[in-house]
Amino acid sequence: MTHIVVDPVTRIEGHLRIEAEIDGGKVTDAWSSSTMFRGIEIILQGRDPRDAWAFTQRICGVCTTVHAIASIRAVEDAIGAVPPPNARVLRNLIIAAQCVQDHVVHFYHLHALDWVDVVSALSADPGETSTLAQSISDWHNASATYFKTVKERLRGFVERGQLGPFANAYWGHPAYKLPPAANLMAVAHYLEALDWQREFIKLHAILGGKNPHLQSFLVGGMATPIDPNSQAALNIDTIASLKHLIAGARDFVSRVYIPDLLAVASFYKDWAGYGAGVGNYMVYGEYPLTDGPKAPKFLPSGVIRNRDLAHVEPLDPQKITEQVTHSWYDYEGGNATALHPSKGETKPNYTGPKPPYERLDTSAKYSWLKSPRYDGAPMEVGPLSRMLVAYASGHPQVKELVDGALTKLGVGAEALFSTLGRVAARGLETALLAEKMGDWVDELAENMGRGELRIHDNDKWDPSSWPASATGAGFHEAPRGALGHWVHIENGKIARYQCIVPSTWNAGPRDSQGNRGPYESALLGTPIADPEQPIEILRTVHSFDPCMACGVHVVDPKGRELAHVKVR
Repeated sequence: MTHIVVDPVTRIEGHLRIEAEIDGGKVTDAWSSSTMFRGIEIILQGRDPRDAWAFTQRICGVCTTVHAIASIRAVEDAIGAVPPPNARVLRNLIIAAQCVQDHVVHFYHLHALDWVDVVSALSADPGETSTLAQSISDWHNASATYFKTVKERLRGFVERGQLGPFANAYWGHPAYKLPPAANLMAVAHYLEALDWQREFIKLHAILGGKNPHLQSFLVGGMATPIDPNSQAALNIDTIASLKHLIAGARDFVSRVYIPDLLAVASFYKDWAGYGAGVGNYMVYGEYPLTDGPKAPKFLPSGVIRNRDLAHVEPLDPQKITEQVTHSWYDYEGGNATALHPSKGETKPNYTGPKPPYERLDTSAKYSWLKSPRYDGAPMEVGPLSRMLVAYASGHPQVKELVDGALTKLGVGAEALFSTLGRVAARGLETALLAEKMGDWVDELAENMGRGELRIHDNDKWDPSSWPASATGAGFHEAPRGALGHWVHIENGKIARYQCIVPSTWNAGPRDSQGNRGPYESALLGTPIADPEQPIEILRTVHSFDPCMACGVHVVDPKGRELAHVKVR
């Protein structure tokens, strides 16, 4: 038996350590450890709830908008504020744009190198690459001359020693299966995606002033004025700009991203048999279609247990708890206690080895992440969960997309419960949202046309209108999955604040019963060709799109070193 340590896991946000036992060429056990501490909940105590979104948005520099949305919804739930229609539409557009951009960036710039051998692309025939590209899409950049230019550009990087993100990887690993032509095509689109995402996310700058960390959010609505007759507000010219950016997104997603995803997946169908994980899926639901707290959502909420697509259980947020048995925190009631986040505690207590450390004591506390559970069970969250719940709920567009992808790949629905299923679900959701965004722009234009220009619920802005004591929860389906914020307000100030982020659900450690979290479960049975180069572990972990900065956040006002990462 071989014990391996992957630390740090790269091409993610934040700091993640994976330890695994390898026996007979497969992973027989695994542990997920986040190695830095988040203190945002502590920072927020005593502050004005109307400011919480600005603080929480800075939990992460990649997720940008997601914590702002969840935070505002939590405070609105507590004080009874209801955003007007335009605010709902603007938020939907901002959230969807974040998701579309994030998924494309994840596929090409964070995950693709687990499947694409960049060095192999140097031996590709540009003519063969052109033939392959034209066989799967009518994208304009598909000539032999174009791919020859990309190949020469890549060779120049290599010869100058300027490989950048391509420098440190397991090139030549036997687990790579793409032919050189496909590798060159993927590298070309990797570079194109860099330019595309920079252009598309201008939508955030239009609606929020900047990206990342938009400035236009407000408890009760939005701060971006709408007036078709003013150049200082969102107007008809804005509508035209939004339509242009969204059309470009649909074009790139449908003619580059989805064809690439299906092409790469066709060479790795065996990965439909790995990475299944806990088999339980939870979704808060997202994109309200009407106004008010009971509004139906474009993507429905629900829970699926034991991979049973015949039954979607209604979601009950009161069944959510967190444990700290294997986390570097303490609870007043004992470390085996399960607390609902509205009663959650953030009391750090690091008892692990001093870094750098060769091996964690996984029988004790071994992560800065807590262990969230739903009705006592671990849950996977994210694009796969959203597509499964929507598919099983009969969502017509999702059913069409999922069934179409399964047919093209020649696999059954059981393939969804896998590493490959996670990759596919992210792409399908991107196509779904890129299309839906046009409807929200049309709704915004219709509101303008009939003189509906409100953007804020002014009645609830003054704290004197709030109850002396109020508790609220805000839920959001971030690109990486279910995000929840819980706030308790006393006399106009934050008394308690708790976040459970997607990567806490997915990357959390074992609970008091010894049940593994989704990362740990998904790695079981993963084949490992070379323990010194465990690319197979990265494939499954990256399929979740880890964001450890959301799960844990460094806070030390004295600037002291809190962790030392050893690159192995």
